[in-house]
Amino acid sequence: MSSLISLLEEVRACRLCEAHLPLGPNPVVRAGQSARLLIVGQAPGTRVHETGIPWNDPSGDRLRDWLQMDREVFYDENQIAIIPMGFCYPGRGKGGDLPPRPECAPQWHERLLAELPDLQLTLLVGQYAQKYYLPSPGKTLSDNVRDFDRALQSGYFPLPHPSPRNRLWLRQRPWFEEAVLPVLRERVKALFVKP
Repeated sequence: MSSLISLLEEVRACRLCEAHLPLGPNPVVRAGQSARLLIVGQAPGTRVHETGIPWNDPSGDRLRDWLQMDREVFYDENQIAIIPMGFCYPGRGKGGDLPPRPECAPQWHERLLAELPDLQLTLLVGQYAQKYYLPSPGKTLSDNVRDFDRALQSGYFPLPHPSPRNRLWLRQRPWFEEAVLPVLRERVKALFVKP
């Protein structure tokens, strides 16, 4: 356990891309060695940057609703690890927040995952996580999410980003709520049911 604690301290002290961060570095990551579920998102927004709590915003509220999970379970790092593609707030662009910084995942993910032996399912939230982790990603995020059963064979469950900005995407794809969310909820619930 001490090696994971040391590694998390190292991640939280990271200053690798400090020159590119408008609000400065504040790496946000959570993990416990016994975590069974991993959530790989994009990068913190301003509210998460300020609080240091991942998914502590309307996107997180929607994600927890998708999972049918309360905050207590969601933030129990002994059950759920939260490792974004970029650990710090990347800044704002014309259409919203900038993409996650490209340095984080190659620098830290492999080392972090090596310390999480009990992972059984990884949620890939958004296109950046899907492009990085899926063995053969589809042409679009919609393709990845629609073909979730193929990704599940590798232990991944691709999801759209739960941002309020994605309301149109969700409205135009009723199959997500009808066909994908029930399977997601069943898979996640199974991880936390005690025998």
